[in-house]
Amino acid sequence: MIFRQLFEPETSTYTYVLGCERTSEAILIDPVLGMVERDSQVLAELGLKLKYTLDTHVHADHITAASAFRRRAGSQSLVAEAAGIACADRYLRHGDRLEVGDLCLNILHTPGHTFADLSIYVLDRVFTGDALLIGGCGRTDFQQGDAGRLYDSVHQHLFSLPDETIVFPGHDYKGRTSSTIGEEKRSNARLGDGRSREDFIALMADLKLAYPRFIDQALPANLQCGHTDAPN
Repeated sequence: MIFRQLFEPETSTYTYVLGCERTSEAILIDPVLGMVERDSQVLAELGLKLKYTLDTHVHADHITAASAFRRRAGSQSLVAEAAGIACADRYLRHGDRLEVGDLCLNILHTPGHTFADLSIYVLDRVFTGDALLIGGCGRTDFQQGDAGRLYDSVHQHLFSLPDETIVFPGHDYKGRTSSTIGEEKRSNARLGDGRSREDFIALMADLKLAYPRFIDQALPANLQCGHTDAPN
């Protein structure tokens, strides 16, 4: 597998390139509008043809580049079926298997941060979006988020993976790039170390988080697969 982890500094968002060495087909996970030129250059340097973009959820902190890449590269836009986004090319459900050349991506529905989160398990790694972050998790106080549902998603579908599975999150704000399922089960400050479901729900209810900075711009655009009047 060809793999790159790319970083967008304004929102601390990770975008992931996964490519098949034999067919040169590729997928971008959580591409960011504004980074299209960089991502296109990376794909070209690696000799990859973009087949899919996949958004792990309807983002509130940045605008997806799904529509920009559909126009530029002819790629298909993938989202969770539960997101109800009419503009996507394909809708994914828990248990689906997505083929990118010889790569087989296993789709996990991991809602709770929002009502329609996906994680992607392939080979020795899992891409967790905002459901599971390094040492934490996404907030659960908007977009039909539900702390109890997030706890269940993480414990049933992520913490059940082998401990050595590498965790690649949707964001990190401290410069960390990856973790493992075993590390998160032991030391995740919100979900690990045997924390109960009831304690997690209480903790999330008491966070008193600020209103998301880009939500008023990002959500409407992302409900249109990132379609804007921008030239990308």
